[in-house]
Amino acid sequence: MSKALYRKYRSKALSEIVGQEHITQTLDKALKTGKLSHAYLFTGPRGVGKTSVARILAHEVNNLPYTDETTHLDIIEIDAASNRRIDEIRDIREKVHIAPASAKYKIYIIDEVHMLTKEAFNALLKTLEEPPAHVIFILATTELHKLPETIISRTQRFTFKPIKNNDALAHLRSIAAAEGMQLDDAALLLLAEHANGSFRDSISLLDQVGHSAKLLTKQDIEQLIGIAANEQIVSLYDAVTRGSSQQVLLILDKLKIDGIGPGQIAKQLAKKIRLEIIKSTASEDLLNLLSDLLSITSGSSAGEALEIVLLRANLRLQEKSTTSVPANEKAAPLQVTPATKVFKTMVSKPKATKKDISHDASWWQEVLQTIKQANNTLYGVMRMAEPRLEHDTLHLAFQFDFHKNKLNDPQTQSVIKTALLQATGKDINVTASVKKPHSKVDKPQEQAPSPTPPIVSITNIFGGGEVLEV
Repeated sequence: MSKALYRKYRSKALSEIVGQEHITQTLDKALKTGKLSHAYLFTGPRGVGKTSVARILAHEVNNLPYTDETTHLDIIEIDAASNRRIDEIRDIREKVHIAPASAKYKIYIIDEVHMLTKEAFNALLKTLEEPPAHVIFILATTELHKLPETIISRTQRFTFKPIKNNDALAHLRSIAAAEGMQLDDAALLLLAEHANGSFRDSISLLDQVGHSAKLLTKQDIEQLIGIAANEQIVSLYDAVTRGSSQQVLLILDKLKIDGIGPGQIAKQLAKKIRLEIIKSTASEDLLNLLSDLLSITSGSSAGEALEIVLLRANLRLQEKSTTSVPANEKAAPLQVTPATKVFKTMVSKPKATKKDISHDASWWQEVLQTIKQANNTLYGVMRMAEPRLEHDTLHLAFQFDFHKNKLNDPQTQSVIKTALLQATGKDINVTASVKKPHSKVDKPQEQAPSPTPPIVSITNIFGGGEVLEV
């Protein structure tokens, strides 16, 4: 089995650490002058060199050679994530007074130190207050805020920074050349950007995609690691802010086919929105959308959650655009749009013959298709409804108030009732409401009930609803 690149190219000396010169230069000076602290605290995001610097420092303090496979009796590494109880720290307290086996100092490296229990922290504190002269502690954590102030105050703290993209690019280029990998700079830069400041992650990504017989471009990397092209994110942003709900869904479907996960889409779209806010004034709607996108996770319902977030934002932005015309401006002559033509055609069609729809679910899809031709935005809203027919009244249940308010608009009601008349031959009233948590709404379909997930899938809300063509 070949060795992972991030291990193969792990730094072996302070001078080899990338992007943390403010730390390595200070530590190097302390080593040369002999002014060492009894306890160090390394904080910062993951993959930026905390553990590597801790290991190098532990060996250089003792004038010991260091390689990735090096082990020494007097350098003890502890993973606090799996050794977090007070018993492990008590064991340290009992052994710190034992002199080093052969080195000058006994070094304890405690990684992910924030995972220790409260009792373990209290036990560690007593050791940090009065450590033996031959002991040095090096604590590392990605979550400084979880450490007690009493622990922090007894250490010499160093804050590691995310690796700059240009620094990561230069190092990835040298690794790729050494490994005989063929990637252009745009592809390497994308790896650095996608790693989000984690040097280890960028090297792992290079290890994942770099073994190819051809020259890899940025587009190749996007496909290999599941990143949406910038053009796709721009199109999605435009669809949400200025387009129709149907456009939003079509683009999401295309991204899904391309293998882009909802979490990644949300992350890239949030970055795009942030750039737009930097270029212009932030609106409340954009800030709300940005906040909602940050809540999208990689769970089983992430795709449905993303659809709801984007359709909700689209609806709000479209409603605002229709009401933003100043009142003192003279109204422009009504333009007959294709949707208006379709609606006129829909109204002029002969009424359908009355039919028994109590045991027939096809009428609902026919209603949706008719509305789709007349009003794409309304169609997007209607797809999220849970319908229940009682006598001559259609009850539509939604998850959000603004969907209910949209359906209670008189003009919207007219469009829906006309579509119902064409599909069923009956004059059916329409009501809209917001469903209560955990409530069950009977759907006009003959199918066995299934457990309701946290967020109901929009695309399956009517039991294998319409499949949109891309």
